[in-house]
Amino acid sequence: MRITRWFVMFAVTLLLASTVSDSSSFAVAPVALPNPVLVYTGAPEYFTTGGKDFIRYTYFVHNFSAYPDAMFAPAPTLPPCGANTKASRTWVDFFDSRGKRLNGFCALGKASSLNKIWFALPADEIPPSYVYIEMNDRETNTKYKSNLEETTQ
Repeated sequence: MRITRWFVMFAVTLLLASTVSDSSSFAVAPVALPNPVLVYTGAPEYFTTGGKDFIRYTYFVHNFSAYPDAMFAPAPTLPPCGANTKASRTWVDFFDSRGKRLNGFCALGKASSLNKIWFALPADEIPPSYVYIEMNDRETNTKYKSNLEETTQ
């Protein structure tokens, strides 16, 4: 009787061990990424191009390191960005607080490039009070929307 009980316990242990070690029976949840935290640098840049004066408003994403560089790597299997067939997996767009698109980046290359994003307006145009960005991960079809951030300090 004692051997039978031992055998049953051994068999159950083996069965449980084989079930737990079979990783195909468990789904791995994707890592949830935070929304970007947009910060104005406070240093508008005046420049002239094509005989017109502009002001560039520069920003950075405070939590850029939360995003893997793979999100910004070239993704030639996804639709191109205009003529750029090596556009990145994730595109970043600036919007004013009403949702009007101001600028976009489709080939940042790595997450740290989120620290050099901007939009520009003609120098005689009043900027919107607040802007935000959306990061669109085209591979996973996931959008990450930032906070509203001022255009002046």
